[in-house]
Amino acid sequence: MFKHILLAVDLEAEESWKKMVPEAVSYASHAHATLHVMTVLPDFGMSIVGSFFPSNHEEKMLQEMNKRLHDFVKENIPTDIKVQHIVGHGTAYEEILRIEKKISSDLIIIGAHRPTMQDYLLGPNAARVVRHAHCSVLVVRD
Repeated sequence: MFKHILLAVDLEAEESWKKMVPEAVSYASHAHATLHVMTVLPDFGMSIVGSFFPSNHEEKMLQEMNKRLHDFVKENIPTDIKVQHIVGHGTAYEEILRIEKKISSDLIIIGAHRPTMQDYLLGPNAARVVRHAHCSVLVVRD
């Protein structure tokens, strides 16, 4: 059924992935699918903010995030599941949707927290992914 499952995790918030990782493992295991485990490094936003950091800061941060993602997979995903590690850079929902298209994802698994008033005004990443994805999306609440 599913061949390419995109699992988007926030490595900074364990509560956001604690419930969804077992779901992703179950889906990938039963379908013999590739699990594309993704995290996103936020960008600086305004370019003036980036000017306060050394020129190679983003490259170092991406390398560190890639290392952390590999460690995360090693600790949380069984070795019999085929995994691709992906580190995006930018806005979370935009990067998730970009990768979804790039890998021709059949399913996106994403976590969501209980909405706050700010979420109703701005829209959380999970809601934007659900609205704009070209494949099925499983939202796992923390």
